[in-house]
Amino acid sequence: MAINYQERIPNNVDLGNDRRLQRALEHWQPRFLDWWRELGPEGFQTKDVYLRTATSVDAKGWASFGAVKMPDYRWGIFLADQEKDRTIGCGDDYGKPVWQQVPGEYRSILRRLIVTQGDTEPASVEQQRLLGLTCPSLFDLRNLFQVNVEEGRHLWAMVYLLHAYFGRDGREEAEDLLMRHSGSEDNPRILGTFNEPISDWLSFFMFTYFTDRDGKYQLKCLAESSFDPLARTCRFMLTEEAHHMYVGETGISRIVKRTLEKMVELKTDDPAILRKSGVVDLPLLQRYVNFWFSSCMDLFGAEISSNAAISFANGVKGRPDEKRFEDHIERDTSLEIGMPDEAGGMRMEEVAVRSAMNEQVRNAYIKDCQIGLIRWNRLIKKAGFEFELELPVSRFRRNIGVWAAQYMTPDGKSLTAEEFTRQHDRFLPSDEDRLYVQSLMQQVTEPGKMAGWIAPPDRGINSKPVDYEYVVLQ
Repeated sequence: MAINYQERIPNNVDLGNDRRLQRALEHWQPRFLDWWRELGPEGFQTKDVYLRTATSVDAKGWASFGAVKMPDYRWGIFLADQEKDRTIGCGDDYGKPVWQQVPGEYRSILRRLIVTQGDTEPASVEQQRLLGLTCPSLFDLRNLFQVNVEEGRHLWAMVYLLHAYFGRDGREEAEDLLMRHSGSEDNPRILGTFNEPISDWLSFFMFTYFTDRDGKYQLKCLAESSFDPLARTCRFMLTEEAHHMYVGETGISRIVKRTLEKMVELKTDDPAILRKSGVVDLPLLQRYVNFWFSSCMDLFGAEISSNAAISFANGVKGRPDEKRFEDHIERDTSLEIGMPDEAGGMRMEEVAVRSAMNEQVRNAYIKDCQIGLIRWNRLIKKAGFEFELELPVSRFRRNIGVWAAQYMTPDGKSLTAEEFTRQHDRFLPSDEDRLYVQSLMQQVTEPGKMAGWIAPPDRGINSKPVDYEYVVLQ
């Protein structure tokens, strides 16, 4: 009996007529499902979850809602609609037709970019696999699972490119994406942030706000690629990535709201008193911001990078929203970036724009991150308190680039290694902080009920009420 590929694997890549690709994915899919059952969400594989499934790229098809058991979720393969007569948007070949196949001279670099992006997708599922056991509500549990299945779909998106355009090498890389595991000593995920444990919901909301926002900017860069199938794949992935960041921003907003309610009720901002009331005090929230934001800084790479320059020059990878820049070639242009000086401070140095691509992307990311803090600080100010959440400087806690091993405070004041170690708990979550946050993580599964440390959301999912049974646990 013939398999209905549109039903089993929703797609717009003509999978039903590509026998070679069918065989490759038929071989890979059972391994993916084995990985999902072993390292996907713990304890909920047989439960009905109210999820959104993409069945096409148009407005009606990319957001079809319904109850589904996660192993039965239809992970699809979608590319954004092809742009007629699209031309290369940056680099030395600016204005020439984009590539529909992989040029031999760029095969290695494109494969590396796709594998690195693909590796982050299952990594985050592995990092978050135990969170359902301490969910603050069914609403949040459902949002966690929506993020998880979409990260799974993003893995499928990268695996499709590997299978369809990279032959045997691509098939082997696709297998390896399921062999590496987050936090593994022997075979860890490629990027360090994706080996960090996410054992509490405060970290989950920080991850979806900060780390998924990094994912947004990486996808934006790849969406400018001259390799058109990669660009179209990433453009569609961005529609789903927006929900992940929304989960993070609204989650942190709800934590802030609940804390402010207690601060107003008790007429205090004393962390010790607030912790006795079971909420996340604002200085603790700031330390988590410091940790997760700074952990993302290295994801953009070194400030001066020959690899970034080559990728841009060759049109393999562009800048986010490349059209907003005046110069798309940047052959002889320069800009100033901050460099460490001998006195432990910062001096400005002129660098070729092509070599400073990572810094341009990082700066756009930082500006975007600031939007959430502005909103949270408005809530704090409206409640009558002076505390203000801030992003640390991009030089804080770096392990890559010119600021690696430069010790400083979150506001950029130079420290010795010993001073940094001594003041660590002022800047970053202490063992006591993490134990306290962990103590708050008590599972709440009655529809409409919320854990005491987080406020209810303003609205439910897809016009459903907040007290809808988003995950059926019976």
